[in-house]
Amino acid sequence: MASSSPGESSTPSYRPQEHHLVRSLTLLDVIMVGIAAMIGGSIFVLTGPAIGLAGSAVIIAFIVNATITLFTAMAYAELGSAMPEAGGGYLWVREGLPRPNAFISGWMAWFAHIVAGSLYAVSFASFLNGLLLQLNLFKGVGSEGTLLILGIIPLDKVIAIASVAAFTYVNFKGTSETGKTGDIVTVIQLGLIFALIGAGLWTMHANPGWTMNFSDFMPMGIAGVVAAMGLTFIAFEGYEVIVQTGEEVKNPKRNIPRAIFISLSAVVVLYCLIAFVSIGAIFPEGGIASWKFIGDQGELGISAAAELIIPYGAFIVLGGGMISTLAALNATTFSSARVAFAMGRHYNLPHKFSAIHPKNKTPYIAILLSGLIMAVMASGLPLDQIAIAAGVIFLLLFTQVNLAAINIRRIYGDKLDYGFKTPFFPVIPIIGIFLKIGLAIYLLVTEPLSWVITIVWVAIGFAVYRVYIFRKELEHYAPTVTSEGALERKAFRILILYTPENPDRLIKFAIRVAKENNGEVDVLRVITVPEQTPLSAGIAFADSAKRAYKPLEETLDKEGITNHYLARISHDATEAILATIEEQHIDLLLADFETLRTNKKLQTLATCDALCVKRADENVQLEAVSRMAGSSDYIQARNPIYGQQQPQVNTTLRNENNNKKKRLVVLFDRGEHSDIVLRTTRWIEHSGLFTVTILSINKGHDEHAEGKKDPTHRNHLHQTHHLGIDGVEYNEIYLSKETESSIENLTMLIQSTINAAQPDLLIIGASIAKYSFLNDPHLLHLMEHLECPIIVAKSYSIPVIGRMKLLLNRVTRR
Repeated sequence: MASSSPGESSTPSYRPQEHHLVRSLTLLDVIMVGIAAMIGGSIFVLTGPAIGLAGSAVIIAFIVNATITLFTAMAYAELGSAMPEAGGGYLWVREGLPRPNAFISGWMAWFAHIVAGSLYAVSFASFLNGLLLQLNLFKGVGSEGTLLILGIIPLDKVIAIASVAAFTYVNFKGTSETGKTGDIVTVIQLGLIFALIGAGLWTMHANPGWTMNFSDFMPMGIAGVVAAMGLTFIAFEGYEVIVQTGEEVKNPKRNIPRAIFISLSAVVVLYCLIAFVSIGAIFPEGGIASWKFIGDQGELGISAAAELIIPYGAFIVLGGGMISTLAALNATTFSSARVAFAMGRHYNLPHKFSAIHPKNKTPYIAILLSGLIMAVMASGLPLDQIAIAAGVIFLLLFTQVNLAAINIRRIYGDKLDYGFKTPFFPVIPIIGIFLKIGLAIYLLVTEPLSWVITIVWVAIGFAVYRVYIFRKELEHYAPTVTSEGALERKAFRILILYTPENPDRLIKFAIRVAKENNGEVDVLRVITVPEQTPLSAGIAFADSAKRAYKPLEETLDKEGITNHYLARISHDATEAILATIEEQHIDLLLADFETLRTNKKLQTLATCDALCVKRADENVQLEAVSRMAGSSDYIQARNPIYGQQQPQVNTTLRNENNNKKKRLVVLFDRGEHSDIVLRTTRWIEHSGLFTVTILSINKGHDEHAEGKKDPTHRNHLHQTHHLGIDGVEYNEIYLSKETESSIENLTMLIQSTINAAQPDLLIIGASIAKYSFLNDPHLLHLMEHLECPIIVAKSYSIPVIGRMKLLLNRVTRR
């Protein structure tokens, strides 16, 4: 056992240590799962209304929808091949986005899969009810055309519950049985679809005038095509079901990407062919256009067209609809249980959900509970109202997965074994994000109730997470060994990562920041143990952890700083830090530079600003010993950033001691970290021990001005008006396009400028232009050659969103 600073882990933390499923599904099985999920009953039910909206151009709507969904499908193929575990999107959001995104994504996905399964069960019951009515096998008929058993029990409800029970049992019995059942049902489904397509093509071949049916190709214009896309886009999102097989498919690195692309290609072709033959192979009486004839029939449009194409066509469509909904019910029963299983495995649902049947090797508790909820929904809830939220929920999940894909590449790089990698990265997932958000906004306009239901469900989940789930998750992954400190809590909280080798090296920086913000200092010590060692063994370290904290406590108490100490034991130090940041509502993480540099997961997922210090051991004084709070050298002033009472150095005293001050140099580029850079400058300068020189990086295109330092251009530095510091020296540094695009030239320019300023302490943002001081080799080499202590300031921002905000700020400043 050891107490350590978290370094970058060589493998993802998602890998489970228990409760493994069995890999028994083949590529064909998974393709069939995808096809079943994407076709469902939609190919027969939604195609008719879509034709009514777009006419023959519905084919374009299908192709564009498939193209749009391809941007997210590539992210699913990449992550599904590299992280093939049950949970799919939930798993990757857990690995690539900060808390509580993982729980919320799983909470939404589980709900959406269950709702989809309930809808398929109800649709199957409706199809079968309609067939029995046509065959006139039952005499009792309810007021809404529903057959009754014993005159009081709706037959369709009984059928829906029975279908859910049947496929719950199939899933319970084993993954192999589930795959075989899905294969059989999907093959029958495809056979009926091909029969209709074949008959339609034969009819068109026998009637050369069929081309006239497409003469008015886009009768409703672009607006009709967009409306048809909005109606049918969710039909092409079945890859979320495919990736749920990740822990049970053979050779997932190869088979998951293939299954996604093969099933998506096959389904879009089938949708286009059904629309093509339905419009082209019929010639309605009265000269009415075929697309209008189909559209006027609404959800029965394809059935009406089939009746004109092939004998007993309506029965073929009815049978196809029944089989399709059964295939989709089987797929969603499987996927909903896998989401619940994965959440239980990670303590985001009760851990019992991750139990695996000793004989069948299936997550039986997750299956049975998901099936039970599905049956309850199918039996009595207003699914037509709830179901419209499923589309929004899936869109939000897909947005999270695209964001997670960007972060996972950033965190793990080439350490993951990919079977497929998204081309033009990260452009493709960014486009996917905007497309999914755009479609979600479309649903907000057209179906506002869908957003209301989604928001309510997410709010319920967030409350459950805060009240119960997060506590259980923390108890399992990073239990507290000991907790010391004052009962009082401050609004602004600073977290220091304790290192036994040099526990007090960062304390002077923490004290300075705490004084400026009337904040508290929380010290975290993480005791890491091997995976095979139970975390309960950490209780033995309680006494030694308390003793180790005493010197730090005395230092902080002497300075009048409220402080707390936490010692946690964990198999993963990074997870313990991230959990503590959320649990303690940390505003600022203070760490050693190497700790943050070598831990990309901490860089990416920490939900607070961060300061990491290089050469913290250098003798840089941050507090004047003779100036204690309450002496005549201090005046009270309102902090313009946090609105709290803060100590400031008397201006007269500052001027008298200017010749004794050290030089604080700030590299400022108006980038995404500029706000925390300026705040840090304020915190350090208010010690009264530094003069401040701000080196402002400006992206100009005047090659003759490059490298020129001009102290008269203060008006260009709008953000520094909030500093409240007198006597700041401003130097402008202009970059040409050539220098900005060359990291070698940029590094040389920065190094010469900093050396000329002769800093005793340097503050820089975590990145400059598109290059990172935490990761870029050239900038890291530059920092090694600088002799002064360096504070690297990193602001917290959501990936992509932070860059968008920065771009918007730049545009508005113009």
